[in-house]
Amino acid sequence: MRQIKLNQHTALRAKSLGALGELLAIKALVDNGFNNIRNLNDQKRNFPYADLYAERGDKKYVISVKARNRYGRNGRLNGRYNLGSDCATKAKKAELEFNAKAAWMAITIFDNIYSVYLGTLECLPLKTGIPMGENHFERYECLVKEKQHGLDFSPYKNVYEEKDKQ
Repeated sequence: MRQIKLNQHTALRAKSLGALGELLAIKALVDNGFNNIRNLNDQKRNFPYADLYAERGDKKYVISVKARNRYGRNGRLNGRYNLGSDCATKAKKAELEFNAKAAWMAITIFDNIYSVYLGTLECLPLKTGIPMGENHFERYECLVKEKQHGLDFSPYKNVYEEKDKQ
């Protein structure tokens, strides 16, 4: 059986993958006509729900960014990016504070390519996670499709260890 080894190193790797995701998200927003982009975590560490604030046209957004390996710990497609069980409450507070719509960006990374999807929280049926199966993508705005990122992604890959079968 393949299992990911969970330890302090993997926790740090997940945190740095999140930071990389925010950088890729900001680039995707700029390239797709958003402006007045702000990293809310610069104002307050772990800002509730949202990582970024951005505007496009007359629309304002508070955006939660989720960057993940395309394939999960079990080696299969990572089919859902968790937003948290209380994200709807936190999102509502962020919406009121910024007079903006709660949105999310899902960044899926595999080896040297990445894609970025954008949607609003209201488009998610359960509002606790972003379904990332191929049949869900048509409901999302694709900001970046299968683009090379030019980074050494090896530190961010899920590292597996083989467990002996009993």
